[in-house]
Amino acid sequence: MCSHFHRTAAAAGALAAVALMVTAPPASAAGPRDATADVLADRDVTLSGDTVVTVPAGTTTYDGVFRGEGTLTVRGSGTLVLTKDSDFTLPRSRQRQSVRTQGGNHPYVTTTRPDPPAITVERGATLQYGTGGTTGLIGHFPYNTPAFRLNQDNIRVDGTLRLSLTSAYNLGTVSGSGLITQPRSLWGTWDLTSGPFSGVVDNGTQTNAGRPEYATALPNMRKVLNQGTWTVDTPLGQTVTERMDFYQREYGSDINVQSRPGSKVVLTGQYSWSNQGGDTDPSLSDPALNWTPAAKNVNKRGTNIKGANVQWGDGTTSRIFMPGTAKTVYINLLAARSRSLLTFDYNGPVTLGAPIGGGRFHDTLSAPGAGDIVIKGTKGNDVTFAAVQYYDGSTTVEKGAVLRLGSGRPGGDGGLYTAGSRYKVVNDGSLVLGNTTRPLTLSRISGSGSLTQTGRATTTLAGGAVSYTGTTTVRKGTLALRGEATLARSKGIRLTSAAARLDAGTAGLRVVSSLTGRGTVQGAVTNDGVVASGLTVSGGYTQSAKGELVLGKDSLKVTGPVRLSGALDLSAAGTAPARSVTVLDHKGRAKTSGAFRGLKEGTRLKLADTTYRITYRGGDGNDVVLTAVTESASPGGRADTSSATPLATPRTTAAAEGLGWWPYILALGLLGGLVVPPTLRKRGRRRPARRHAAP
Repeated sequence: MCSHFHRTAAAAGALAAVALMVTAPPASAAGPRDATADVLADRDVTLSGDTVVTVPAGTTTYDGVFRGEGTLTVRGSGTLVLTKDSDFTLPRSRQRQSVRTQGGNHPYVTTTRPDPPAITVERGATLQYGTGGTTGLIGHFPYNTPAFRLNQDNIRVDGTLRLSLTSAYNLGTVSGSGLITQPRSLWGTWDLTSGPFSGVVDNGTQTNAGRPEYATALPNMRKVLNQGTWTVDTPLGQTVTERMDFYQREYGSDINVQSRPGSKVVLTGQYSWSNQGGDTDPSLSDPALNWTPAAKNVNKRGTNIKGANVQWGDGTTSRIFMPGTAKTVYINLLAARSRSLLTFDYNGPVTLGAPIGGGRFHDTLSAPGAGDIVIKGTKGNDVTFAAVQYYDGSTTVEKGAVLRLGSGRPGGDGGLYTAGSRYKVVNDGSLVLGNTTRPLTLSRISGSGSLTQTGRATTTLAGGAVSYTGTTTVRKGTLALRGEATLARSKGIRLTSAAARLDAGTAGLRVVSSLTGRGTVQGAVTNDGVVASGLTVSGGYTQSAKGELVLGKDSLKVTGPVRLSGALDLSAAGTAPARSVTVLDHKGRAKTSGAFRGLKEGTRLKLADTTYRITYRGGDGNDVVLTAVTESASPGGRADTSSATPLATPRTTAAAEGLGWWPYILALGLLGGLVVPPTLRKRGRRRPARRHAAP
C-alpha cells in the first residue's frame, strides 16, 4: 500500500517533468546538408538525406560523383557540369512508385504514384549532364524495362537542365516549370516518358516522346522548341495526346509520328516557326510569317507520318497543326506496318496550304502519299485544301463537316490526286469547290453529302462512279459533266445565280429530282422530275409525262427544240395576276410540240380572279403564254360565251396530284436561293413550304 509520502513525491516529480517540457526550448530540425564545398573541391559526395549545392556564378565542372540515399537540390546562379555518372536513390521511406511491365508479347511499361523528385534544379540555376560524351547522367536503374532503361531518380526542373550527352537516356518522371535543353548536333536520344512538367523543352537532337514500350503523357507542357527530330510512338492499342505547341528555328526540323495497330496520336497544338523568345519562350511575331519563306529557308519544317493513325485537333481548337505552304512546310503520309490515316478535327475554319505527299523528308512530291484523309464530323469543322494534294487514298467528309477544295483567293487553288488506284471521295458532309484559275476534275464521289461549285474555275465530274445523293448547287462558275457522269442520284440541283452554269455535255441532263434557280444549263434537258422556271436551257427541253414545270417569277428560257408533256404548276401566277404571263420563252425557230397535261392549245383557266387562255404559239410564234381573256358584252347585255373553250382547273395546291408536292418545296428553295445570302443559311433547316392556292 502506497504511503502519503510516496504519492506526494510522485506528484511532485510529474509536475517537475511537465514544467521541464513546457519551459525547455524546442529541438531544432536538422536542415539539408550543404555539399557546396565538396563539389567545388571535386570530392565525391555520399548522400544521407537531403543535400544542396549552391552553384556560384559562371560554370563549375564537377569530376566527382554523388552516391548514397537522399535528394540533391542544385541552386544558385551558375552552371554545374557533371562529367561522370552518379547513382543514388531516394530514402526508402519516400519510395512509393510502382513500375509494371504489361502487354504480354507486346510489352509496355507503366508507372503509378511516382516518387517525389530525387533531383531538383531551382530557378536561376543550371545543371548540365555531360560534356558531349556518354557520361554525366544522374540515374538509378533497378527496373528490367524492355528496350529502354527507366530511371528511378525522378527530377524537378524549375531552372535549366542541359543534356549534353550522345547516349540514350531517361530522366524518370519530369516535373517543374523550367527549361530542359539539348545542344544541337550531338544526336543523343532522350526517352521522354511522362510527368507534370509545365515548362519548355528545347529539342536540339532527338527526343522519343513515346515508344512501343511506353506511352508518353505530358498534359501540362507549354512548348517544344524543335531543332532536331521529335518522334512520337505508342504501345499497342493506346491513344497518346500531345497538347503543346511546337516551334522551329532551324531548317529541316521535323516531327515523326508512328503508332501500333489500334493506337492513335492526337496533336492539338501548332507547329510554327519561331523568330523571338529565345530558348525559354519561343514564339512568332506574326503568324503570317509561317506562310512566307524566310532567308535560307530557316522556317522550313515538316512532319512524317509513318504508317500511323494521327489526328490534328481534338474538336476544341481552330489552329491547324501545320500552318504554311509548300515552300515552308512538308507533310509526308507514308506506309510502314500499314497505311497512314490523318484526321482533321477542328471546331472552326482551318486552311491546309501545303500538299500532302509521300516523299522523303523535304522532297515530299517525289512520290504519292500512302494513306487516307478524314474530315471529322465535329460541329464547325471546316477544312480548306488550298493546295493540290498528292496522296493516293480516300478522302472522307463526315456528316456535319465541310471540305473546301480551293480557298477562292488567288494562289489558293486546291485539288486531289485522282490518278491513284485508291483515290475516292466519300462525302457525307459538304464538299465545296472554289478554285479561281485551276480547273478541277473529280470522279468516284459517293455519300449522302452535298456538292457546291463556288469558284470561277470549271469543275468537271467524270465517269460513272459519281453517285452522291446530296444536293448539287452551282453558285458561280461552271460545273461540267463528262463521260458517264450524271446527277441522277442527287436529290436536287440548284443554280442560284445568273453566273451559275451547269454544262451537261453531249449526253444532256436528265432531271429525276428537281432543277431550280436562275443559272444556265448548257445542253439538252429531259425533265422526269420537277423543273422551276427562271432557268435558261442552252439546248433542247423535253418534259416527259412524269415531269412537272413550276412557274415562278420568270419564264423558262430554252434555245433548242421544246417537247412538252406532264404537269404545269401555275400557283405562283395566281398571286400576282398580269394581262400576259410567259411560261416558256422558246428562243429557237422550231415549233413547240406537245402540251401540258389537260392544257391543250386554247384551254381557258382561272387564276385568282383572272381567266387566262393558254397558247403554245405566243410571243414570236413558239412561246408558251397565258393571256388574260376579255369578255365582251352581247347586244342583250350578256357576256358572249358562245366561242369559249371549257374552263380548265389550273394545277394549284388544292388540285395537286402525283408530283404536286414537289413545287411547294422547290418554289421555296428557289426563293430562298434568290433572297437569302448563302452564307446565312443554316444547314439542315427548312421553313414549311407555303403556296397560294387559286380560288
